Amino acid sequence: MRLYPVLVYMKQIHKFHEHHEVCSVMHIEFRHLRTIKAIHETGGLARAADSLGITQSALSHQIKGIEDQAGVELFVRRSKPLKLSAAGHRLLAAANRILPEVAALELEFSGLVQGSSGRMHIAIECHACFEWLLPVLEEFRKAWPDVDVDIRPGLTFDALPALRKEQVDLVVSSDPEDMPGVTFLPLFDYEPVFVAATNHALASKAFIEADDFRDQTLITYPVEQSRLDVFSQLLIPAKVQPKAVRQVELTAVILLLVASGRGVAVLPDWVVRQASYGSDYVTRPLTETGLTRRLYAAVRDDCAELPFVAHLVAQARKEAVKLQRV
Repeated sequence: MRLYPVLVYMKQIHKFHEHHEVCSVMHIEFRHLRTIKAIHETGGLARAADSLGITQSALSHQIKGIEDQAGVELFVRRSKPLKLSAAGHRLLAAANRILPEVAALELEFSGLVQGSSGRMHIAIECHACFEWLLPVLEEFRKAWPDVDVDIRPGLTFDALPALRKEQVDLVVSSDPEDMPGVTFLPLFDYEPVFVAATNHALASKAFIEADDFRDQTLITYPVEQSRLDVFSQLLIPAKVQPKAVRQVELTAVILLLVASGRGVAVLPDWVVRQASYGSDYVTRPLTETGLTRRLYAAVRDDCAELPFVAHLVAQARKEAVKLQRV
């Protein structure tokens, strides 16, 4: 039996396992990918080194290091211009796929640090605020095109807990809470006012009290009663419940129903002033001194100083001033 072929075969197996053991601990870095791409694009070590801002000697050491790790040659030796081997082309394909993603990620992170990009998902607990917020967001979109903007009605989920969990980034609310990690930035004050048809019996009163609602059909937005100003600030403390409560989605429909004598409503004063659905209704203050509420933008503490957050809040306040003048 001849042992020579067996010894050669064993050496080949040893080299195979040695090669795969090396490959299993390869450490490819971004600079290696940039190197392979630069050499391919320039066709030579000297030009590639210049484009990368390193010496030709350093570049050569990089190449040798990659080849030693991989156990294969990445270039066809003694070719002019310098050409990639089959293994080199595999690494180049990875570089062409990975480097653009890394560049995009670096750009995104840079934008986050500088406050020029990010996410602004807004939850609204104030049902009437959609019409006020839309022009604000239109101006915001033009000023911050790289910020992802979305609106979620905060009426079907707990908006403030969602804010702390980073499911949303800003909550428009009139009910500030003492929440660790959350800042409530004031936007503007408003007055909830009683709205009734001009010929309604309560239209002759100078102001409306809780007891006046006992025999009325109160038309509200489709919101839990505890989240409505008329209940939280007036009726619940007085332990008064209207004769009936009718929920309606749109402000225009609420005012049409009120004007036709189908019920009464309580709406923010700016909503009624802004409306142009006719003049067959009147407004009256709630209680002799009236009620004043404040609307807030709730944000996480770590986001409060971001430039685009500050701009949105400033724009919201500016739009609120317009509403007060209507």
